[in-house]
Amino acid sequence: MNYPNGIKKNIINNTINYKNRGMTLEEDLNITNNYYLENNIAYIYKKPTPIKVVKAIFENNNRVIKEAYYSEPSTTDYNGIYKGNYIDYEAKETKNKTSFPLSNIHHHQIKHINNIYNEKGICFLIIRFTTLDKTFLLPAKDFLNFINLEKRKSIPLDYIEKYGYLIKNNYIKRVDYLEIVDKVWRL
Repeated sequence: MNYPNGIKKNIINNTINYKNRGMTLEEDLNITNNYYLENNIAYIYKKPTPIKVVKAIFENNNRVIKEAYYSEPSTTDYNGIYKGNYIDYEAKETKNKTSFPLSNIHHHQIKHINNIYNEKGICFLIIRFTTLDKTFLLPAKDFLNFINLEKRKSIPLDYIEKYGYLIKNNYIKRVDYLEIVDKVWRL
């Protein structure tokens, strides 16, 4: 039997398989954030990447961008307000089974994460290990401790399991990270 969003139900043992939903982490977060918004839980939005349009034309009464470039480096992926607190996070996926490559995070993003953390904002990374079908919330404090103390080019999975928090799969709130935010930041 086929369910919405590609989720398949095994008729024989009546279980739902959330693997291979065809959803990326970003799509799952957008669905989750939309749920938070519609239910007046939090107001968290995907930040657009700043671009400068160089050439645009009109086709069928629509403006179509033909040439553009990134005008400045982006910071993190999402930001907003939750229970009166500023929240900011970066979302990343990796196919790696044993570690998260730090090459996936740019220097300007690390600087931004550090700035938010220093100003007492709620800041973290959401890291999905796609091959393992596991998604973690790693607080900025633990992410920054790792990159400041270690010389490795990747964060081992066991470090993320020790200092991060496994986010349970959920059908409606795909990546319910606010459940963890409430516990970690005592909101």
